[in-house]
Amino acid sequence: MSDGFDRAPEQARPLRAPPSSQDKIPQQNSESAMAKPQVVVAPVLMSKLSVNAPEFYPSGYSSNYTESYEDGCEDYPTLSEYVQDFLNHLTSQPGSFETEIEQFAETLNSWVTTDDALQDLVELVYQQATSIPNFSYMGARLCNYLSHHLTINPQSGNFRQLLLKRCRTEYEARDEAAKGDEATRKRFHAFVLFLGELYLNLEIKGTNGQLTRADILQVGLRELLNALFSNPVDDNLICAVKLLKLTGSVLEDAWKEKGKTDMEEIIQRIENVVLDANCSRDVKQMLLKLVELRSSNWGRVHATSTYREATPENDPNYFMNEPTFYTSDGVPFTAADPDYQEKYQELLEREDFFPDYEENGTDLSGAGDPYLDDIDDEMDPEIEEAYEKFCLESERKRKQ
Repeated sequence: MSDGFDRAPEQARPLRAPPSSQDKIPQQNSESAMAKPQVVVAPVLMSKLSVNAPEFYPSGYSSNYTESYEDGCEDYPTLSEYVQDFLNHLTSQPGSFETEIEQFAETLNSWVTTDDALQDLVELVYQQATSIPNFSYMGARLCNYLSHHLTINPQSGNFRQLLLKRCRTEYEARDEAAKGDEATRKRFHAFVLFLGELYLNLEIKGTNGQLTRADILQVGLRELLNALFSNPVDDNLICAVKLLKLTGSVLEDAWKEKGKTDMEEIIQRIENVVLDANCSRDVKQMLLKLVELRSSNWGRVHATSTYREATPENDPNYFMNEPTFYTSDGVPFTAADPDYQEKYQELLEREDFFPDYEENGTDLSGAGDPYLDDIDDEMDPEIEEAYEKFCLESERKRKQ
């Protein structure tokens, strides 16, 4: 596909060969040859570049993927190879998602025409999203796009339904996985974080056509947190912290809309773990930081209130974007001062947005050019003496 990839030109542009030695030495008659010794010029090698030279590709460039992708999937023997190649490409170049996902989905629609092919596609995407570090977010975005753009809808279920069915297989083994060995827990944690990204990114059309999140994933994340806190070893607790940082604010808002107190129960459970669990000091600090984050509304500053409802009492950033002035004594004069609005409005009316005033309110609208007047003012004796010392020191350093 041409989008996102800049193909090398079909032919390398040949460089003009330097003129040969014969071109550089003018023809001389016999007399001039007798008068001046002929200068011998070393022959210049002709360029070996050719218009028939093969195309140049940068080191590490995979022309096989680009060419076959542009031509659809004709050069791939199997669907798995084509999909895996695209997933690997997306992993290494996540910024290409927007420009290439449409072509990828169109190609899949021409190839994925059976239940087995759709099952294979789901498994490939799931494995990439749960086995490659940092691909869970991109994998969730990919799943959301394919769930809306793949046209195949077999009796076994569409892409989204098969994906959720695949996730359910891992979900049902959550308690055993949380108690398993280190490798088992690591795979389980990757699944948990992918499910968190899926909850945030997977859009489902409601009965009225509006896009909503999948409630089944909301319930699933709650149970996964229970499994992690029920086995409070360090890596399980770290996974729980990551999941709550990722989804905590959205989960709490959803639970509050339904009148549930699930987040309160989770926070209480965290506090019990900090007091009783035999986890490391660093993990306990992470849990306490999470409780602190939640107490600050997950880092959101009054996100639920409108701008007009904000006041100096309930919003610490209320005056953040207002200009700051200074009195003649150098004391800051901000919007928090009671007389600010009156004085500020007076300045605006007099200055017409400060054409003749400095920012601190000093009047520069007197006779003459105010900037030249400032330059012509005599220096204070102490400043003049310091300036002279500065000039002498600079001159001495320059001579050295």
